Amino acid sequence: MPDSGRFPSLLPRAIESRSDAMVLPPVAVATPDPALDARLAELERRLVEATATFDTGFARADRVANAARGVRAGGDAWLDAQIALAELDVLRTDTRLVIADLEQLAADRALELAPDYPGLAALIEQAKTQETRQNERIASIEARLAPA
Repeated sequence: MPDSGRFPSLLPRAIESRSDAMVLPPVAVATPDPALDARLAELERRLVEATATFDTGFARADRVANAARGVRAGGDAWLDAQIALAELDVLRTDTRLVIADLEQLAADRALELAPDYPGLAALIEQAKTQETRQNERIASIEARLAPA
């Protein structure tokens, strides 16, 4: 029987051949930035120095806290340990300053809509890990001392 034209064609229509897939913009890749790399090297050097200084202070505070174990609050050894803790808190500030500088660099890049810079992200993570470690070490000394 010949086609009488009463039935629609079964061929795909134009609307059926379009794609509904979401088109995503290409992911921007950070290009090497010598100026930023130099700044990151300086901040990493500061972080290493801050870590070494804190570790030295912690060793001293740890010895003083061990001597103050079991001493009532207000005793001479307890006061020495409290002073050592205060000194550690000051030393921890150097690490926090490095973190603040790193986060400022990241914020500046975000404002410029620049892509993430892998070296910057890695150094931020390293610095935050160090800060967490310092906080835990300070808390370990505080736990050994009699409450005020």
